[in-house]
Amino acid sequence: MYFQYGDKEIEYLRSKDKKLAEVIDKVGHIDRTVDTDLFSSVVHHIIGQQISTKAQQTIWLRMNEKYGHVTPEVIDSADAAELQSLGMTFRKAEYIKDFSHKVVSGEFSLDAVWHMSDEEAVEALSSLNGVGVWTAEMIILFCMQRSDILSFGDLAIQRGMRMVYHHRKIDKKLFEKYRRQHRKLVFLGGIGRRC
Repeated sequence: MYFQYGDKEIEYLRSKDKKLAEVIDKVGHIDRTVDTDLFSSVVHHIIGQQISTKAQQTIWLRMNEKYGHVTPEVIDSADAAELQSLGMTFRKAEYIKDFSHKVVSGEFSLDAVWHMSDEEAVEALSSLNGVGVWTAEMIILFCMQRSDILSFGDLAIQRGMRMVYHHRKIDKKLFEKYRRQHRKLVFLGGIGRRC
């Protein structure tokens, strides 16, 4: 499944911003895969923190080969050392175990997160061990496909803004200016990045 956006959204952005229109014309449509399974998305994001995309993919592939479909019950029944043997750090394995246990025990409701506002979802997800605000924002963008997410903490987004708008630095005030300018379609700025 790919992130859902089309000509209407692209034309809106092109009409609002000449510089962004040039980039859109040059890059074209981006097919960005999404994982709409919130549990596996959280696990996948925890695994991928501070490692290369290739390393993340390798660990994820090993996990899927070992366990089949990654579910809370399957991961809760594994032990942390077993998860670590797939190539992740022991700390990440503990975070994933803790998360799966909270889901299985009912302490954390995946279904409830789907019904929360963006801010509430970020707060709930970032309350989990191993999930910070940036990771929570990436989860609600790339799993839940919420359209009003553009993270100031995302250095790739800041670098892209510097390149498109020719700034040396993007501070919070400037970032918010561009974010407001493209409100409700800001997610398109993030779909080409690695999560």
